[in-house]
Amino acid sequence: MNLVIVESPAKAKSIQKYLGKGYEVTSSMGHVRDLPASRLAVDVAHDFAPSYVVMKEKEKLVRELRQKAGGSDKVYLATDPDREGEAISWHLASLLGLNLEDANRVTFNEITQSGVLGGMAHPRQVDLDLVNAQQARRILDRLVGYRLSPFVSQKIRRGLSAGRVQSVAVRLIVDREQEIKAFNPEEYWSLEAKLLGDAHKPVKASFVGDQSAKIELKTKEQTDGILARLQNAQYWVGSIKKGKRSKNPAPPFNTSTLQQEASRRLGFQAQRTMRVAQELYEGVEVPGLGTTGLITYMRTDSLRISEEARAQANEYIAETYGKQYVPAQPRIYKSRASAQDGHEAVRPTMPALPPEKLKASLGPDQFKLYDLIWKRFLASQMASCLQDTVKATILAANAEEKRQGRHLVFSASGYAVRFDGFTALYVEATDDEEETEGETKLPELKEGENLQLKELLPAQHFTQPPPRFTEASLIKALEESGVGRPSTYASIIGTILHRGYITRQSKLLSPTELGGALTDLLKERFPRIVNVKFTAQMEDSLDEVGKGDLDYITLLRQFYDDLEATLTKAKADMKDVKIELEEDKTDIPCEKCGRMMVIKTGRYGRFLACPGYPECKNAKPLVAETNGNCPKCGEKIVQRKSKKSGRVFYGCAAWPKCDFVTWNTPTDETCPQCGKTIFLKGKSAKCCLGEGCGFESK
Repeated sequence: MNLVIVESPAKAKSIQKYLGKGYEVTSSMGHVRDLPASRLAVDVAHDFAPSYVVMKEKEKLVRELRQKAGGSDKVYLATDPDREGEAISWHLASLLGLNLEDANRVTFNEITQSGVLGGMAHPRQVDLDLVNAQQARRILDRLVGYRLSPFVSQKIRRGLSAGRVQSVAVRLIVDREQEIKAFNPEEYWSLEAKLLGDAHKPVKASFVGDQSAKIELKTKEQTDGILARLQNAQYWVGSIKKGKRSKNPAPPFNTSTLQQEASRRLGFQAQRTMRVAQELYEGVEVPGLGTTGLITYMRTDSLRISEEARAQANEYIAETYGKQYVPAQPRIYKSRASAQDGHEAVRPTMPALPPEKLKASLGPDQFKLYDLIWKRFLASQMASCLQDTVKATILAANAEEKRQGRHLVFSASGYAVRFDGFTALYVEATDDEEETEGETKLPELKEGENLQLKELLPAQHFTQPPPRFTEASLIKALEESGVGRPSTYASIIGTILHRGYITRQSKLLSPTELGGALTDLLKERFPRIVNVKFTAQMEDSLDEVGKGDLDYITLLRQFYDDLEATLTKAKADMKDVKIELEEDKTDIPCEKCGRMMVIKTGRYGRFLACPGYPECKNAKPLVAETNGNCPKCGEKIVQRKSKKSGRVFYGCAAWPKCDFVTWNTPTDETCPQCGKTIFLKGKSAKCCLGEGCGFESK
């Protein structure tokens, strides 16, 4: 019996089907060993030796794996095909007593019969260079977190953390907010003419300038001057330029572009996208096929696809759309220079399996994401969209100006689709909040043709500041800057949201005061930690470690020595400095000494404390007051949190004198029957909780 260890139970079930008898496929349930949270666990004096421990919740599982490994003829480590998966295999090999010189590591780019059997046919040794790259990343993050976090917590607020990559992500958002606040809008104007030609079909033309140069309209006075020149003006077609252009499809997805497009089109947050993609990769029960992996591995920075997948796509495209939709030459997409290119792009494992045939087998999120991945991949292998373009120069002048050879110039452009190509299936979305209509089809025009003016439309505009980041645009910025890796973007965004360094309103990300204060402190005292270029260079160095071109201990030593020197200086320079946040101040007076109380953070969360400590040690719970009144005693109702679950509930501010509590949310409405506060019951129903009232409405 051969034992195959994968990371997830779902994947184990899919792979077991393909391997059949003679194999037992089991799961490690992800990581089994890590650095303990209670201490640094890195011996900086002895080559940064890490002290790994079996995770408490995995101790029983590890015992079971040891028992299974001991009774097996051969153990294969089939964790995910990336650095993290390589490190998990190494940890498993160490815990199970496997020989690292044995060829016992297998990888599957896709959970299909060919993908699994092909992976099993080519076992190799655990790649220690990849393991060291992952160890170096883990140790770097631990050094930054455990050395800097106590310092920033002491200087700003208890419980804060600084992260090697997360702090850079926060800085990008803080810097963008500062750009927005510093932005000074500038006025400009546009002028559009609505015209009719001989065919009596409308033509829209935009003002460009005059016979000598372009003219930018900056003010109303300038625009009014142009409008004055257009009084009694004649309009005619000066020239027509016709052409052809080809529009090519977007490449297949990698991790980053998948997260971006799922955010734009589906409104998925990055973590949701990766969770659903993991489910599609590990396998879904499909009638007639059994448990089948529907997409290739979703953590990749590559745009490469296999020739087998290309051939399958071409066959499907030719049968479904026609041979003319298959490009004459295969489409080869080039990955970024920094890409590891370890796997294929994210694509369907069976291009001939369209989303509609799987709809009954997939959950709503699974269907939406598979539909997106399938369409993007198929479109990437289709022929270009061909368009006929036309640009008309339209001249305007009154009789006198025309006699003098002077005129104003307008421009109208449009296109007609000659062959739709890939656009018959899919067109990439954009980050623009306001989608423009762009060019439209122009009616047939002839040079010298007179046009009739229907309307002149002047419009005032102001330049706009750079937009706040969305998840999609932040991921794009991180990728373009070389910060982090696509597989980490979801956890980065989740972490900085959870810690309160940024907020999300609708889709827009903005920094909190806390995030701004933390960024300012790190920029001033630890500039390399939040330096985009330095962090990107560190990613490049980790790639070199993974290739075996750089010793990871040397990398760690250089980083740590600089970090410690900078930290020592910061501690000395800021010995008696405490950064106060406006959001931590309140207008609640201390009952004992009269000072205005401040918000502090302790072991069990935030609370109110007197700033006169240690002279005045007054402290009390921090509660959020609502607009509702207690139906029992009339005191204000406050919002509280359950210590066990963290779930929000509501109670009387006079507790413990009054014991009123409820899960229902109070409103500022009053009951039409008894005049007491109305509460929300469920999503839309309302009710009164006054004793004996019983009022309810929907």
